[in-house]
Amino acid sequence: MSDHNELLQQHLKSFAALTDQDIAESKAFWKPRKIAKGDFFNMQSMVCNDLGLIVKGIFRIYYRDPEGEEEKNLFFFSENQFVVSFRSFISQNPCWYFIEAMEDSEVIFISYQDLNSLYERNLNWGKFGRLLAETFFAYAQSRAEEFLFLSHEKRFLRLLEEHPNIIERIPAYHISSFLGITNPSLSRIRKRVKANQA
Repeated sequence: MSDHNELLQQHLKSFAALTDQDIAESKAFWKPRKIAKGDFFNMQSMVCNDLGLIVKGIFRIYYRDPEGEEEKNLFFFSENQFVVSFRSFISQNPCWYFIEAMEDSEVIFISYQDLNSLYERNLNWGKFGRLLAETFFAYAQSRAEEFLFLSHEKRFLRLLEEHPNIIERIPAYHISSFLGITNPSLSRIRKRVKANQA
């Protein structure tokens, strides 16, 4: 757990410039959790009560149509990123999405209740909350804008920028779903990208 504490401390300092004292105040609230491949950080139709920092692994956030059973991948989160269904977390209403581990994963998490108690009594943690909201707003807006303004290939390249080794880590059909394309289209894009990088 000491390694986890060190990683948490570094991330909190870089993300929100929290001091050692701020972080010490929160230490009792953060807990480690191992999530096996195929298990869930949070389930569709359940309230997302925890904010996780990914120590190891990769997660997908996806929507499953209850009638058609079709799944649509919306986001991927990997090491050193926070993972949460943010709207459910802040509203404490049921989540529209599943958050599934794509590999055997480890997170350090804090509950909604504990995080809010930090917000209320520490201005620096209040700033953390604002930065967290800005980060997840930016994720959502970037996702919408990528579909409006970028080609499939550019969206693929953006995905590789954020998660450089994602191709080796998860099945291609999950990436196709995220990009809104078919597997053969993804295959052609990968070949073009490889040729351009050669």
